Amino acid sequence: MRRVLETIDDENLGRYEENVLLKKYTTYKVGGVASVVVYPKNVDCLVRLLKVIKEENVKYKILGNGSNVLFSSKPFDGVIIKLDEFNNIRFLSHNKILVGAGFSLIKLCMLACKKGLAGLEFAAGIPGNVGGAVYMNAGAYKSDMGYVVQSVKVLTPELKIIILENKELNFHYRSSFFQTHPGYICLEVLFKLQKGKKELIEEVIKERKQRRLSSQPLEYPSAGSVFRNPEGMFAGQMIEELGLKGMKKGGAMVSEKHANFIINYKNATSEDIKYLIDYVHDKVLEKYNVDMKVEQEFVNWE
Repeated sequence: MRRVLETIDDENLGRYEENVLLKKYTTYKVGGVASVVVYPKNVDCLVRLLKVIKEENVKYKILGNGSNVLFSSKPFDGVIIKLDEFNNIRFLSHNKILVGAGFSLIKLCMLACKKGLAGLEFAAGIPGNVGGAVYMNAGAYKSDMGYVVQSVKVLTPELKIIILENKELNFHYRSSFFQTHPGYICLEVLFKLQKGKKELIEEVIKERKQRRLSSQPLEYPSAGSVFRNPEGMFAGQMIEELGLKGMKKGGAMVSEKHANFIINYKNATSEDIKYLIDYVHDKVLEKYNVDMKVEQEFVNWE
């Protein structure tokens, strides 16, 4: 690890922090202490950083906005890489937008709205960044990233930069190429939207915001929906029918407002949340014989 930090300093690869509480960087507001969090200045700095990390055999994790991950409470003895500096945005012709992986998805949605570009309205309430949203194929209201992403600039595990087109990204419900190809990193995304009326786009965004406020426990830390909806079914409905709303473990609780949310209502630990996720999963499997898939990514539990 020492050589990694020396390289960052000597070659001015970006700023970094040591011994960082990961709850500062996750929407669940839980997690252990990470040895180092690094913010590479650009792609060249990222490539150099990864080269030395691999040479030194140091564990690392690319982390977006932390809105869909659950870190354990154990120390993360490695490097967390945040691409916050990858925040460029360019509005191109033919209703296209080129955006860095570290750009806020909500901010992108609002800027597209101001330009009268339609297609991203579904993302107005998703608190991730562009790279994380592509990784998870984030979506809502029967739409997702697969409908609006034309191509992605990617860094391969061999540290080569390539472009993957939409058909190569294997977008499916809450899944993408990146989830099945560890080591590939989203750098920049080309969106293709449609021309629309600004006022109508604003109205859709406003109406959906009100719907979220009334139906989701946004006043508490969470990571959004815990489980994917099985085909033709609703995870929240099954959980509610089992009477699990309001179930608590330590400071974590199955939301009384929306059963498919687990909230950190009172200084929960990662383990409190994980317990509830596993318990709810097993109860649904037992009752309905449905093996619900977790939307969140579990990190540092091995």
